Amino acid sequence: MDKKKTGRGHFTGSLGFVMAAAGSAIGLGNLWKFPYVAGISGGGLFIVFYLIFALVLGIPIMLSEMAVGRKTQLNAIGAFRSIDKKWSFVGVLEIACAFIILSYYSVVGGWVMKYIGSYLTGANVSDGAAFDTFVSSPVQPVIWHLLFMAVTVVVVIGGVQKGIETCSKWLLPLLFVLLIGVVVRSVTLPGSMEGLKFLFVPDTALLSDPKALIDSIVLAMGQVFFSLSLGLGIAITYGSYLKKDTNITKDTCTVVGLDTLMALLAGMAIMPAVFSFGMEPTGGPGLIFKTLPAVFDSMPLGRFFGLAFFFLVFIAALTSAIALLEVVTSFFIDTFHWRRRTATLVMGGLMALIGVFASLSMGPLSGFTIGGMNLFDAMGFLTDKILMPLAALATCLFVGHVWGVGKVTEEVERCGKRFAIRRVYGFLIRWVAPTLIAVIFVMGLIGG
Repeated sequence: MDKKKTGRGHFTGSLGFVMAAAGSAIGLGNLWKFPYVAGISGGGLFIVFYLIFALVLGIPIMLSEMAVGRKTQLNAIGAFRSIDKKWSFVGVLEIACAFIILSYYSVVGGWVMKYIGSYLTGANVSDGAAFDTFVSSPVQPVIWHLLFMAVTVVVVIGGVQKGIETCSKWLLPLLFVLLIGVVVRSVTLPGSMEGLKFLFVPDTALLSDPKALIDSIVLAMGQVFFSLSLGLGIAITYGSYLKKDTNITKDTCTVVGLDTLMALLAGMAIMPAVFSFGMEPTGGPGLIFKTLPAVFDSMPLGRFFGLAFFFLVFIAALTSAIALLEVVTSFFIDTFHWRRRTATLVMGGLMALIGVFASLSMGPLSGFTIGGMNLFDAMGFLTDKILMPLAALATCLFVGHVWGVGKVTEEVERCGKRFAIRRVYGFLIRWVAPTLIAVIFVMGLIGG
């Protein structure tokens, strides 16, 4: 198939792919959810569980998705269809999930851009009530949401090399440098050690409380699952742009390692500062948009570090958004032979429109609910609790029991390197990963 005609392309090499794939995984979940969940779920024990599940859950599934993508050189739906038409529904789940997520994820991306603007103009950002007023207003958050989507669309229109790869090669190292800078400032604050203890010291009380221990384990599994964006078709889509001589085993381990490193650094950047100023560490958007601005406002050079922090959050949000839009766009390029510009503008426009209603659901449209949730929360529940786990579970079953470990091995070894972990991988993808995902799915619905 003519790549110029379809708008397809490929990464120039392993570095470009790793930067793009790692950028897609490193998002808002790393920067606010990981530190909070780790702290309330056993500290060091949670992190031990997290590292274990990154190995036994994250690496096998991501490797499987990359192998499927590179083998078929197609989008998520096309990839499954080309191997076995009966399993095309897995790709449908993944693309639908990516579409829905970006429709509301871009709303949060807009909030981040709003805070960057506030820091640049000297506006007050430490008033938590101002955030609630902002997100519930009918105009401002919508404008910022549309601006964030516009930036995402522009990058994806640029294509695989000039858009996605170039952007990722610049932004991911910048994200790392900014995060290191904020970590250094945070851990040198008076009383910062309490924040590090909160994050890293194991809560041994969990060992004598079976329910709390199980909750910690399940949360660690879920955090790995959502942090790596498993079941969204991103690894399949990006894998389809890989050259055949790429060592996808090494690249998978690198991506998972970078994502885990960024999550740990995020915890070291946030929790010491929160504890230093006697703030109560809370989860969700409140930690970033309410607690942290007050913390930055209280420290020397606070506005500078606040601006740096929100800029790095913007980078994390943007690289994830680019990947989500590319998952959807690639389907229309491959299947209907749309030009890249057309596919990106149409799909990005539809997501932007839906995002407007998601934003308004926290204000003027808050009276409209689905299952007791506003539209924004309902979309999050649908993707996080249902679509993503189902897609990842189906992927494991497909790769482990339909396509086969032998086919994965054949694809992995195209680079000339032996698939040394074949037996371990086979056991994990056939039995361990599906079991863990089923647990996440059930517990998510029960707790949701």
